[in-house]
Amino acid sequence: MVTREKVSLKRDAMALRRVVALINSKGGVFKTTLASNIGGLLAASDYKVLLVDLDPQGNVAEDLGYTNTELDDEGRNLAQALAFGGPLEPVRDVRPNLDVAPGGHHLEAATAALTSRASKDPAGAKLALAMALAPIAHQYDMILLDCPPGDEALQTAAAAAARWLLIPVKSDASSRKGMAGVMNRLNAVLADNPDLDLLGVVLTGVGTSATKVQQNARDAIAEAFGGSTDAIFDKTVRHSEATAAATRERGLLVHELDDVVRNGPKWYEVLRGEAQAQALAPQSSTSVADDLVGITEEVVRRMTAAEAEEAAS
Repeated sequence: MVTREKVSLKRDAMALRRVVALINSKGGVFKTTLASNIGGLLAASDYKVLLVDLDPQGNVAEDLGYTNTELDDEGRNLAQALAFGGPLEPVRDVRPNLDVAPGGHHLEAATAALTSRASKDPAGAKLALAMALAPIAHQYDMILLDCPPGDEALQTAAAAAARWLLIPVKSDASSRKGMAGVMNRLNAVLADNPDLDLLGVVLTGVGTSATKVQQNARDAIAEAFGGSTDAIFDKTVRHSEATAAATRERGLLVHELDDVVRNGPKWYEVLRGEAQAQALAPQSSTSVADDLVGITEEVVRRMTAAEAEEAAS
């Protein structure tokens, strides 16, 4: 059956062609870190970016430093758009070129509404986010969806709205199990969103010296894709507890924290008593920032290559 939603979305398919859902059914795999930092780096490179925080925890607010400010509606507008079809009204210029649809506890009501709607109108429930994004998607060069780990209704709506899935995975088996859950989401929405495809899998939380662990993880991920390594990003994201704590405490993205560290007093100036050491300014921020730049470049490279191949065919 062709619904009004499907007709409208066919008309807006080009506007939704650069919607990327960062998704894994397992929590703690750097979804929000990647979504926020990729969005921030693209915005700093003059991409117009919309970041949609679909998580009831609303952790994007911590990454971007707007927690408990007038910018943070704790997911109210996004929840109304999903549950009732109201207009999606992002917060403008949280960073230059970066708009945000905040998440938060109000999304729990949206989950209940979508779950209820799914029993009577499955396609409408799946396409609720796509319908909310379609009127404004043309304003953006990239739309990033930060998905919650355990919310089936919101994950499904994200997959139905996305052109691409980007799956962060740690080296542990439970993260890969979460990846398998994502593939189930993909299969569940293909009838309503046949253009959905996998952009890739990003290995996160790696130790740079644990080369054997990293290789074993890559082999296990490749096995899940029939032995092919094409889906796995070349770049990885290392974990630094100090950098993670400093960014959220300061409300800075990793490259912003790195700028603070680079421009701060030198160790010898502190030693001489000529300056005071900065608090929450770990030297590891440079390495993590480099990792995230590499991931962002690979996102753009993979997407551009796929679009070129699609245009050629």
